[in-house]
Amino acid sequence: MAVEFQTSLSNGSYHLVFILLLYASTFTYQQACHTGDRQSLVNFSGLLSSSLRPLNWSSDSDCCSSWEGIGCDYTGRVTRLLLPSRRLKGKISSSLGSLISLVQLDLSQNLLYGVLPDGLFTSLKSLETIDISNNQFNGKIEPAFFALGSRLSSFNASNTYFNGQIPSSICATCPRLKTLDLSNAAFNGPIPVGLGRCSKLKVFRAGFNNLSGLLPDDIYSLKSLIELSVPANNINGTIGKKMLGLTGIKILELYSNSFSGTIHQNIGKLTKLEQLQLHINKFTGTIPPSLMNCTNLVKLVLRVNALEGNISTLDFSRLVRLQTLDLGNNYFTGNLPESIFSCKSLTAIRVAVNKLSGQISPSIKTLPSLTFLALSNNSFTNISGTLTILANCENLTLLSMAKNFYQEFLPSGKNFIGPKGFRNLQILALGGCSFRGHIPDWLANIKNLEALDLSYNELKGTIPDWFGTLTSLFYLDLSMNSLTGGLTVPLHRLSVMISVEAASKLKRIYLDLPVFVAPNNASNQQYNQLAILPPAIYLKGNQLTGAIPVEISQLQNLHVLDLSENYFSGSIPPKFSNLTSLEMLDLSQNNLGGQIPTSLQSLNFLSVFNVSYNNLEGQIPTGGQFGTFGESSYIGNPRLCGQVLLNQPCSILPVSSIPHDMAGSQYKRTFLDGFTIGAATVFVAVLGIQAFRLQKIFY
Repeated sequence: MAVEFQTSLSNGSYHLVFILLLYASTFTYQQACHTGDRQSLVNFSGLLSSSLRPLNWSSDSDCCSSWEGIGCDYTGRVTRLLLPSRRLKGKISSSLGSLISLVQLDLSQNLLYGVLPDGLFTSLKSLETIDISNNQFNGKIEPAFFALGSRLSSFNASNTYFNGQIPSSICATCPRLKTLDLSNAAFNGPIPVGLGRCSKLKVFRAGFNNLSGLLPDDIYSLKSLIELSVPANNINGTIGKKMLGLTGIKILELYSNSFSGTIHQNIGKLTKLEQLQLHINKFTGTIPPSLMNCTNLVKLVLRVNALEGNISTLDFSRLVRLQTLDLGNNYFTGNLPESIFSCKSLTAIRVAVNKLSGQISPSIKTLPSLTFLALSNNSFTNISGTLTILANCENLTLLSMAKNFYQEFLPSGKNFIGPKGFRNLQILALGGCSFRGHIPDWLANIKNLEALDLSYNELKGTIPDWFGTLTSLFYLDLSMNSLTGGLTVPLHRLSVMISVEAASKLKRIYLDLPVFVAPNNASNQQYNQLAILPPAIYLKGNQLTGAIPVEISQLQNLHVLDLSENYFSGSIPPKFSNLTSLEMLDLSQNNLGGQIPTSLQSLNFLSVFNVSYNNLEGQIPTGGQFGTFGESSYIGNPRLCGQVLLNQPCSILPVSSIPHDMAGSQYKRTFLDGFTIGAATVFVAVLGIQAFRLQKIFY
C-alpha cells in the first residue's frame, strides 16, 4: 500500500510540474506586447521629457515585461499606465486613445500641460481609474469627454487649470463613478444637475474653484455619498432638511462659501459624520443640541460665522472621538463647557474672538493630547490661575490668550510655573491684554519657545538679558509697551536668527489648526506650520534709548526688524547690509543721525523700508531696492535729499528752521500727539497693513 501511494503521489507531482511549466510558457508568450499598443506608447513618450530621469522604455525590450509603469493582460494588451511623480513635461499624445484595453491611467504629480486631445478617452471603454491631477492641463472638459457607458469609477483632475463648467453629462456617460475630484482648478458656473445619476458616487470634491449657485437637489439623493467637499467657492443656500438625506455622509466640507441661515436642528441625524467644516460662511443662530448625537465626529470647525448662544449649555460628553474643535470668530457667550473635558481625544481647541468670560477650569489639565489652545479676544480673567493650570498641559505647543485678562498684573517670578511647566510650548501669544508689571522671568524656563508675542501691554523695565538664552526663539514681539533702557540684550546669540542652517535644526511641527494674519480670511497668510513664519523682532512703540547695536547685523536669517517709535540715537549701522534675508526694516520716529548707509543697497529682498522722522542727512541711496521706496519712507528728515524727495533735490540743500538735533524728536512727538502730517498719514496706513501682514498671526 505504501509503494502504491508513493507512486501515485509521484505521478501527481509530475502532472503538477508539467501543468505549471506549460502555464509559465503560455504566460510568457502571452505577455508579449501588442504591436499597436507599443507604438502608441512610443508616440506618447516622444512628446515628453523628464528632469528626473528618462523613461526606461528600450526598443530592445518587451513593453509588458520591462517598461517602467506599464502593465498588460494575458493577451499582451496594455492595461496599466502608471507614471506618477516622474517630473514628466510635455503634452499628451492622442495616441493614448489607441490603448483600448487600458484600465488604469495615473499621470499625476507631473508637469504635463496643454489641452487634452479631443476624444482622448471616448474609445477607452475599459478605463476604471484616471488620475491626471497636479499637472498644468487647461481647457475645458467637454460633455463628450468620456465614452457612453464607460466603466470609469474614479476620475481625479484636481490641482490643474481646467476651466469652464463641469459637464452635466458626466454621470450619464460614467454612471459607475465612485470618486470625482475636480478640486483646485478653474471651473465656474453652478454644479450641474445630473450628479444624482451617479448612484454609486461616494466622493465628490470640487473645492477651490469659481463655482456659484446652489447645490443641485439631486445631490441629496446620493445615499452612498460619504464625502461632499466644495470649499472655497461662492456657493450659497442653506443646510436645510434636504441635507439630512445624505445619511451616509462622513465628511461635509462647505467652508469659505456664502451659505447662510441656521444649521438644521436635526443635523444630529447624520450620525456617521466624522468631519463637519462649515467655517467662513454666513450661518446664524445657535449650535443645534442634536449635533451632540454625532458621536463619530473627529473634526468640528464652525469659525467665522455669526453663530451665537451660550456654549456652556452644550453637552460634548458623547463626542469621545473629537480631536479638533474650532468655534472661533462668532458671538458665543458663556465659558468653555465642562463637558468638553470629557473629550479625551482633543488635540486642538479654538474659541478665539467670541464673547466668552469667566476663568479656565482646572479640568482642562485632563486633556492628555491637547497641543493647540487659542482663547484670544474674549473676556477671560485670572491670568495667574490660568497660567498655573495650563503649565501642566504637557503637550501644549501653541497657547494664544491675547486680548483677555485686561490690566491684570502678569506674574513675574522665575519659579512661577516650575521647571517642567510649558516644556513643549513653542508659541505663546499674550498681546493686547494691557498687562502691568515687567517681562516675566519665568519665560526663561521655556527652552523650546520659538515665537513670543507680548505686544500692546503696559510692561515696564528693561528687556532681560536672558532672551539671549532662548536659542530656539525666532519671532519676538515686544512692541507697544513702556520698556526703557538700551538694547543691550544679546539678541545676536539667537542662533535660529543667525543662519538658515541653524533654523533647519529646530523641531518643526504642523499645527493642528492653521493660524491667520486676518482671521476673516480663508486662505491669505495662512500658517499651518511654524517653520514658514518669518523670523522677526518687533520693538516698536517703546522708550528704548541709546545706539542700535551693531551686533544685530549678525542675524542673517532675520526677515523683519521694527525699531520704530523709540528714542534710538546714533547712526544706522552700515553692517546692516549683512542682514541678507531682511524684508522689512522700520527705523522711523527715532533720533537717528548721519547718512543712510549705501551698503544697504545690497539688501535684495527689502520690500518695506522706513526711516521717516529722524535726523538723517545727505543723499538717499538709489541702487538696489531703493528705487522702489517712495517719499513717505524719508519724510521728516529735513537734511535728506534725493530724487525721490521732489522738493529736496541734492543740488539745493534745504534750509530748516528746526535745529538739527531736535528735528526727529519734535516730528515724532507731533505725530504721536495725533496731528495729520500730509503724506505721512497715508504711509503709516500702508505700513500698518504691511506690518499686519507680517506680524499679527496668533488667532
